[in-house]
Order: sequence, then C-alpha cells, then structure tokens
Amino acid sequence: MITVKEATELRRAVDGYRRAGERVGFVPTMGALHEGHLSLVRCARELADRVVASIFVNPSQFNQREDLERYPRTPERDAALLEEAGCDLLFLPEVETLYPSGPVASSTWVVPEGPAEGLEGEFRPGHFRGVATVVLKLFGLVRPDLAVFGEKDAQQLAVVQRMVADFHLPVEIVPGSTLREEDGLAMSSRNVRLDPEERRAALVLSRALREARETARAEGPGGSADAVRRVLREKLSSEPLARIDYAEVVDAESFRPVERLAGEIVLPIAVWIGETRLIDNVRLDLEA
Repeated sequence: MITVKEATELRRAVDGYRRAGERVGFVPTMGALHEGHLSLVRCARELADRVVASIFVNPSQFNQREDLERYPRTPERDAALLEEAGCDLLFLPEVETLYPSGPVASSTWVVPEGPAEGLEGEFRPGHFRGVATVVLKLFGLVRPDLAVFGEKDAQQLAVVQRMVADFHLPVEIVPGSTLREEDGLAMSSRNVRLDPEERRAALVLSRALREARETARAEGPGGSADAVRRVLREKLSSEPLARIDYAEVVDAESFRPVERLAGEIVLPIAVWIGETRLIDNVRLDLEA
C-alpha cells in the first residue's frame, strides 16, 4: 500500500491504475477504524481491481468544535489495518487540500435537500452540507468507478445516492452491511467512549430494532408505521440511561416518515447513552 497526501500524487497513482485498465473502488473514512470500516474495504476489494481509501476528519460536518477536537486520530494504526484489509492506496489529505479557502470560508458548498432533511439533518444542522461537499470533492479527486458506504449511516447513504443521481456522477454507490459486536451493538468509533454500565445500556438499541423489525413484519405491507414507532420508543425508553433523539419509520430512498408500511423502509434511531450519541437502523423490504 502506498500513502499520499497531495492531490497531484493521488491523481498520478490513480491515472496509472486507469492506464492499466483497472477498475477503482473507493472507501472514504474519518479514521479511528474498526472492523465495520474494514468490511467496506474488503467489499471494494471484491468489486474492483484497485482500492483507494481516504482518512480525513472533515471539519465542516461537525456541529461543535469540541467534538471535532476530541475525535480520535490514529493514522498509523489505521494505515496498518487498511493495508491488511487489501487497500492499495491511502489518501491522507490536509485540511488545506480539500478546503483551499478554509472550511469556514470555503466558497462552494453542496446543500442537499430531500433525504438530508429531518432526523440527522434536524438534530445536526449543516451536517449533511459538510458530508455532501467533502464527498463530492473526494469523488472529483479520486474519480472512482465505485464507492462503498456503510448502511449503518443510512441517511448519509441516501444523501450520497441522491447527490450522485442528481449530478449524474459516474460512480456506482455500493451499500456495505452494518457489522455488529457479538452482543448486537453496531460497531462504531464512538463505542470506546462508553463505560461498562453504558456499554450494557447501549444494547437497548439493537433490542429495540429487533422487536420493531418483528412488529413491522407482523404488520406486513399496508400495516401501521405508528405501531412500529411505538415499539421502538417503548423499548428504548425502558432503559434509564437512554435519551431518544428520534426513533422513526421512513422510506428508504426519500427518508420521509411513512404512515403505512410498504416497499423498502428504514427504521433509524439516534439515542444518547450518557454523553455518547449512538445511531443505528434496520432496513426492510416488505414487498420481498
């Protein structure tokens, strides 16, 4: 694996892959990698001849400076994990590379609507503007044939898919399955912030989703989405350490809340366990 920091170095390497007729897969990350991230790299490895990964802690998608400052940064460890997972090229840009005018004064932004509205868009204003902008910048630099995004960040995945379709970008977006710990907790860089009691309490997220999924299946197509929401909220509220930001039932493409269950739906939740905010979801196709 080679590591580059400059845009010119990145282009030179990727141009070499293209001259050789090789298909390029891309996995953008913010580092602090865990097995969930590495599964995305392995997915790209199966679908492409070359895999490029990036590590960039994107300042424009953080709502609070203290969250940006305390985000874990372990580039040496991350690089070793990426190489072991089959990454060919690691892009480690400085902030100035992606934001020549600075992340606050940057003159051009992507301001997504549609699936970016509500839920994370409501609780983290400007978050998806930062995500969409940096993803578009990275796509312009890497010019991948495909890019893998985790289904754990389901709304982000929907926002990126919508942006790619709206801008006619020549990149295939591949969803990567959510990986979980043995006890069901979705893998996340934030899990390390949980103390033992909070770690136990956090299992309420996967339990709530499991029960809500069974309720949705029992309701079937045309069933009540409110019945599913009720199960989600009741189960999450049963944990004293849990504080709910949202627990919803939405259309998988538009991310709009639904009244009746039909087609592909997502059950996204965001819950505070102590001082740590966790997100999770399950996806269902009720027509399958």
